[in-house]
Amino acid sequence: MSPSRIAVLGSGLTGLSSAFHLSRKFPKAQIVLLEKEARLGGWVRSERVELPQIGSSVLLEAGPRTLRPNSMAVLELLPGLQRLPSSILSLLSSPLLPTLLAAIIPEPFRKANRRRDSTDESIDSLFSRRFGETFARTFGSALVHGIYATDSRKLSVRAAFPTIWEAEERGRGSIVRGLLMPAKRKKLEEKYSLGNTTSLMRGISVYSFKNGMETLTKALEKSLLSSNNVSIMTNTHLSGLKKSEDRSIEVDLSFSGETLQASHVVSALPLPVLHNLISTHKSLPDLPHLTENPSTTVRVVNLIFPCPPKDVHPEGFGYLISRSPGGYPDTRDSSTPGVLGTVFDSCSLHEQDLPLTKDYYNKSSHTKLTMMTGGPYPQSPLPPYLTSSESQTTPPFIRSLLDQLKVQLGRDIPEPIYWRIWNNEHELKSHLGLSSKPALAQGSETGWDSRLAVIGAGLAESAGRQVGRNWGESIDFNDGLFWILLLILLSG
Repeated sequence: MSPSRIAVLGSGLTGLSSAFHLSRKFPKAQIVLLEKEARLGGWVRSERVELPQIGSSVLLEAGPRTLRPNSMAVLELLPGLQRLPSSILSLLSSPLLPTLLAAIIPEPFRKANRRRDSTDESIDSLFSRRFGETFARTFGSALVHGIYATDSRKLSVRAAFPTIWEAEERGRGSIVRGLLMPAKRKKLEEKYSLGNTTSLMRGISVYSFKNGMETLTKALEKSLLSSNNVSIMTNTHLSGLKKSEDRSIEVDLSFSGETLQASHVVSALPLPVLHNLISTHKSLPDLPHLTENPSTTVRVVNLIFPCPPKDVHPEGFGYLISRSPGGYPDTRDSSTPGVLGTVFDSCSLHEQDLPLTKDYYNKSSHTKLTMMTGGPYPQSPLPPYLTSSESQTTPPFIRSLLDQLKVQLGRDIPEPIYWRIWNNEHELKSHLGLSSKPALAQGSETGWDSRLAVIGAGLAESAGRQVGRNWGESIDFNDGLFWILLLILLSG
């Protein structure tokens, strides 16, 4: 039976794109997007700060600041892009170079050592097998800190980095040998309306927007608000999900005590949150593995200094910090805030700031950078105010970060003229292991009559585009109209 009303839970990028595609696949169905916050977009948030004391307008990001051009489903949404610089020459002067060379050079000559019955393992386990424990801790943990803000010893390699797993198979036990061998081109089973985006992306490693990543979520929101079959409910807290006798799904709303009846539900929520909603009704079949990989909390701190980048940090994108040999501390220690890494935004995203400065590294009026804390580390107490606009003094949390920054950069740094803390609770989701996905899909099919779709958390690269494919008759929306619509929205 085709859907009559689809409830989409969560309005992050995955939830927004799901509602976007569903409203076109099922034009006769009512799409209801439910969000607990007052705004849409989840962790994607861009903020422009006016700083008259230095005569600059500075763009800050609370979450992701760039995307990679490796997903056709995302590229389909993204005309109107800004080219960003990239270079690997800095690797030659990196203190990690000896560790990298010592681990990588002998790897092709090591015997294959993956267990024959192995279907998945952690990033740390794979890197330890092939490159050694030192490499796994220094490089592997830092890589996972930067992308997933979690513990590399707990993250599935096949879910998070499938190309590395495939390279080991292709190289007959060697990752390096496999990466040097040409991979078989996967047949493109779907048609994507990309226009000239693929040619624009040739040679590009990352991209962003002049007005930040929120450009994308705002464009999707604008499109949904203009759709006759879409309604958006913000400030809406959920208290439970249950299946009705007619096989529809009831979504319980917390504050109003009302119930939303839906023929189908799409959950773009963190998996532990979905687990709590389902477990409120003990008689309902639970979905497996929802609590296997809990989501993580990351604090993103924007810092702006009144001097050019040359006076603060070296050129480059920034740095990631690896797990210490002793692991993560068990107790909170405010003197060590658990820094995951620092992004030199002035180097990678300086063209987002006004006025434009050609020799930005030496002559810009300011330096902006972002520090990421939390994840697998214990959380330090936050100050009562989350921005310098509301506080006349520098709180201990910010002071501890500045002290860490001074140590990590090996130089004195000036006082910031602006700082902003973003507390992203339970926002970043660790990827499910590959073996968990079929069980989760089967649980949705058997226990919920295939009417509850769980997306995100690494369940599908283009989950928002694929959701609802088995829900009866739908319209195939693969023509150029899709691309043209988003082009109009993003340029308007």
